[in-house]
Amino acid sequence: MIAREKIEIFETLGFVGGGQMAEALIRGLLSRELLKPGQITVSDLSEVRRSHLKKTFGINTTLENKEVVKGSEIIVLAVKPQVMAIVLEEIRPVVSSDRLVVSIAAGITILSLEKGLPEGTRVVRVMPNTPALVQAGAAALCKGTAARPGDLDIIRQILETVGKAVVVPESLMDAVTGLSGSGPAYVFTFIEGLIDAGVREGLPRTVAQELVVQTVLGAALMCQNTRKHPAELTTMVTSPGGTTVAGLHVLERGALRGIILDAVRAATERSRELGS
Repeated sequence: MIAREKIEIFETLGFVGGGQMAEALIRGLLSRELLKPGQITVSDLSEVRRSHLKKTFGINTTLENKEVVKGSEIIVLAVKPQVMAIVLEEIRPVVSSDRLVVSIAAGITILSLEKGLPEGTRVVRVMPNTPALVQAGAAALCKGTAARPGDLDIIRQILETVGKAVVVPESLMDAVTGLSGSGPAYVFTFIEGLIDAGVREGLPRTVAQELVVQTVLGAALMCQNTRKHPAELTTMVTSPGGTTVAGLHVLERGALRGIILDAVRAATERSRELGS
């Protein structure tokens, strides 16, 4: 990670769209003291949302997207992919050459962003995920043709206030979207299934949920902290002729791995469709 002083090159940062991901990044930036509330401006159509962000963080809020762009050196486009073209058309006249524009919209390519903005605009494309809301996010980023050498470092530092971030070629961004972008939903579904399974076997739902959530968290931490391959960790749990191998046999017979592969492929393809 770059030194903290690097972020001070930028004195103002704005969000076009004040949804959950924007809120997560604002919380991370302020908690790490990379920026102060007065340096952040957010635009959103919802008066309720603007009021919430202003009351919670003390930041500047506005209804006007152009106001955010005019007053910010870094502009984060935190809007849905379906409205990105409209937003780009609106802000295009006020995007100057010294601005850095960051998109966190799924599927929207750098080419689409650069076509919608003035020629030579510095662009960075990011794919975050929802665990950023609890500062445990996983994000990937790639740079546009006009981005400067330090732009990725600065955006990566912003993203790392809410988790981990990796740099990838843009050709892999749809795969990132299908994997880590959509991945939390797959895990939530698995967690829900495990809880229901515990209830079926007689556990109270509250007890089952507590055990399952801690089990999934602990398993993930083992992968992260030991750096061992998941297959090796599975072997550590699996005794010959024991309970675990009996359960794993059912998962393999049900083609769980194949279902996961198909799910990631479907989400990846959908990301490509959104980009086109």
